[in-house]
Amino acid sequence: MSDLSHTYALILAGGSGTRFWPLSRDHKPKQLLDLFGTGTLLAQTIARLDGLVPVENILILTNEKQVAAVREVAPQLPLENIIAEPAKRDTAPAVALGVGLIAARDPEAIMMVLPSDQLITNTEAYQSVMRDALTIAGKCDGLITIGIKPTWPCPSYGYIERGERASITGLDCENLPYEVKRFREKPSADLAEQFLAQGGFSWNAGMFVWSIPAVMGELTRQTPQLAHFISELRQSKDVMATMAKQFPALTPISIDYALMEKAKRVLNLEATFDWDDVGSWISIAKYLPVQGNQNSTNSEISEIDSENNIVFNARKGSRIALLGVDDLIVVQTDDALLIANRHQADDIKKLSPLLPEHLL
Repeated sequence: MSDLSHTYALILAGGSGTRFWPLSRDHKPKQLLDLFGTGTLLAQTIARLDGLVPVENILILTNEKQVAAVREVAPQLPLENIIAEPAKRDTAPAVALGVGLIAARDPEAIMMVLPSDQLITNTEAYQSVMRDALTIAGKCDGLITIGIKPTWPCPSYGYIERGERASITGLDCENLPYEVKRFREKPSADLAEQFLAQGGFSWNAGMFVWSIPAVMGELTRQTPQLAHFISELRQSKDVMATMAKQFPALTPISIDYALMEKAKRVLNLEATFDWDDVGSWISIAKYLPVQGNQNSTNSEISEIDSENNIVFNARKGSRIALLGVDDLIVVQTDDALLIANRHQADDIKKLSPLLPEHLL
């Protein structure tokens, strides 16, 4: 990978982050928040690509509400590399849009598809894995997916079932990939236990690497609508106008359903780096200082007989006090206050339809 000019990264940054209300809003969701005092998750995603992808080859897909905030986070990127999707159409159309934009620049490119809202702190290990993935993508027509070694039987993640080690002519990298047997949807708790006991399973992190010819071949076979859309983009004299006209008509579908589960050859590299999808306030609590009796908090609190609470105070000059309460999530901003049972952290998103529009 000495020549980086043909490597590209597509960062998906249009999520709404409704599980993190009231800190997260439509115009500033999880990936645009500095949750740990180390910069936004999007900024960290971009920084991890230093030395892997030229900055001019990094593209970010977002939406109209967030494009200004994304530009603030990523001023080093060319303005044309930050693209607002004309409509919300799930990950397959989004990835197809990125493939089309990159293919128009470099038909032989090798590209990564990366979420913008994951926490990864071991950059050296991350770059080692992604460098191997880029090398593999340049040597074969397989689609590479990065898998996370399960640390517990999580029923909230999709799983990748691995087969034998892959045989790829001329491949010289430390981390050899496995052939993927199949993708497994979010399992029951019992089935997840079986996956871990059996071994040979990875969590599906939604990180993919492939060459443009390889992904175009698969899209042509599996999803002709998306392949046609990409062809239109590549041939268009006004790419933005073509995108605005055709993208909203695409069928909403995830990239897993549309492509990965049907592709003739998918390879899996298991990550050697730390990873957290930071899916709820429970995830954030793991990285916050602890005060009193297992109260995770980003600021000083006053507490009596209170245990196992999560407190996040984003209102400067204010103080949160707890008295005789357990297992709460308390989040305070300048204009809203959330008090929730920590065991219902995933249900915070259900509050959105009940909230006034100016608080979304």
